[in-house]
Amino acid sequence: MDLHLDDVALFVRIAALGTLSAAARERNVSVSQVTRALARLEAACAARLMHRNTHGLSLTDEGDAFLAQARRLLDIQAELQAELGGKLGRPSGWVRVSVSAVLAQDVIAPSLPSLYDRHPELRVDIAADDRIIDMAREGIDVAIRTGTPHSEAVVARQIGQLTRSLYAAPAYLARFGMPSHPDELRQHRLVTYSTPAALNEWVWREGRSERHFMARGHTRVDNTAAMVALVEAGAGISRLTDLVAAARVAQGRLVPVLPGVFSSEPVPMYAVMLRERHRLPKVRACIDHWADWMTRQAATAP
Repeated sequence: MDLHLDDVALFVRIAALGTLSAAARERNVSVSQVTRALARLEAACAARLMHRNTHGLSLTDEGDAFLAQARRLLDIQAELQAELGGKLGRPSGWVRVSVSAVLAQDVIAPSLPSLYDRHPELRVDIAADDRIIDMAREGIDVAIRTGTPHSEAVVARQIGQLTRSLYAAPAYLARFGMPSHPDELRQHRLVTYSTPAALNEWVWREGRSERHFMARGHTRVDNTAAMVALVEAGAGISRLTDLVAAARVAQGRLVPVLPGVFSSEPVPMYAVMLRERHRLPKVRACIDHWADWMTRQAATAP
């Protein structure tokens, strides 16, 4: 059986994405090239691996059996690359990263120049989105996530931690005033999440008591990047990640509100990887760099 590993890898992506056109877009090649690669693979296997119909693609019995072995084959290839790459060369190639839009802007973007200085043969492909993704289906090497992952299919390494506090724009405070006590927030315009509701429960302490303030927004939004933009524009007060707010405070674009009162407990930030990817030198190089970058940011934080 004369198999080309690139064809095998392409087959795995076709099976995950469900269409030839989606696989072609991911690889930035024509659909005809993907079709030829699939035909070449089926010829090598002397079996039809996929049914084609107007509704898309589905695996044949032979294709289903081949897919399981193909994944094992690619895992072995990745492990071999990790072993040899660490001994024979520098980290290189594309690393596909899933991260929220706001962390892409405030963590990944400012860290890239020094990453490229350190590893000039690396390339980073950023998927900036707040949604939870299927890493295998979408070809993600690293997902930057807060909170502890709960899956045995992934490996997670903590690269930092995040805290949240209240902020508003100077223009908003000039118009509506600065609250002096948490109870006064009920008379203010707030920016909150449309989902999940738990993010709108702001905890604060009064003496030895812990109190909960359920923020009810004049404006609601479903992602953090838009929330930061709304607060900067003067739409209201909200609880933002301190790492994201810090540069904006220094530039005079945001002002802390009730500093220290609603400061959250640190939430760990993880780099999450599929088990078959975490040993690749290019992936390790990115994770090490972002962990170092986060440590330096924490050391210089006010």
